[in-house]
Amino acid sequence: MRESPALDVIRLLEEKGAEVQFHDPHVASFREEGHERTGVPLTDAVLAKADAVVIITDHSAIDWDRVTSRASLIVDTRNALGRARPTKSARRRPHAARAVALAGQA
Repeated sequence: MRESPALDVIRLLEEKGAEVQFHDPHVASFREEGHERTGVPLTDAVLAKADAVVIITDHSAIDWDRVTSRASLIVDTRNALGRARPTKSARRRPHAARAVALAGQA
């Protein structure tokens, strides 16, 4: 697996004490520095439980309207939500991300 900016973001969040999970529709798991990381399914429960969702890779396979309506905080580093069609619930929330790190490993 090649180096991804998502790996740097995950490391930085963990150094600050965050418990990070990731979801990537193309990578189920990967090994880094001797540790196996396994992605989580992008369920409503995972989105609702996360303190923040960080969008690091703009995957077209992700339903961004659903993410926006379920997550309480979204940090969108790729302007993925700016291209998504806003829903009523999306218009009520600021675009900042909840963390399950929706950190894609592209």
